[in-house]
Amino acid sequence: MSPRVLLVDDEVDILETVRYALEQDGFEVRALRDGDAALEAARSEPYDVVILDLMLPGMSGMDVCRILRGESAVPIVLLTARDAEVDRVLGLELGADDYVTKPFSTAELVSRIRAILRRRELDRASQIGSELRAGGLVIDLARHVVTVDGAPVDLTPSEFRLLLLLAEEPGRVFTRQQIMEHLWQTPYVGDTRACDAHVSNLRRKIERDHTHPERIVTVREVGYKLVAV
Repeated sequence: MSPRVLLVDDEVDILETVRYALEQDGFEVRALRDGDAALEAARSEPYDVVILDLMLPGMSGMDVCRILRGESAVPIVLLTARDAEVDRVLGLELGADDYVTKPFSTAELVSRIRAILRRRELDRASQIGSELRAGGLVIDLARHVVTVDGAPVDLTPSEFRLLLLLAEEPGRVFTRQQIMEHLWQTPYVGDTRACDAHVSNLRRKIERDHTHPERIVTVREVGYKLVAV
């Protein structure tokens, strides 16, 4: 079965170019031009990936991302303007899995989507019934469930991969570059500050007080490590 993509952009040229490239690569694509229709479509049918422009008529892409992430774990790729760094970081904090900056190569976008789908398959294959523990943090790999001090927490796919990376080697310091390359399973050449957005989002869910983190600790000028507490 062909992977299903929901593509949302109000620029007709981009919409048609990307749709053509995806269909040529074997994807089934539904293309829409406004945020309200995008949210309705995502709620009514299953998709493997959502590609979402931030600047949309009606409901903004940011609002669609926020609402959709609260309802679904579907991977979300944002299309952003070159100078919209704040939007990119906010989008990642809201749970987007990746972003591509305009103007972009359609080959790069297709490659990113393929990488996301490969990661999901690897995630499923790696869930073999084992469990990881770090203090009050428990990761059930078979059920893809995380509990903190006995309470379940709902993580996005990217947040789960990030937590799993840190939890496999508690105490080890991972650089931002290493974390982003793990999340995307490809050499990462973008802004490593995107890593901080992913970590910040995860801290909000697993820390007792995310403003004073104890589990995911920052190692100044290097990266992050997980501490068992």
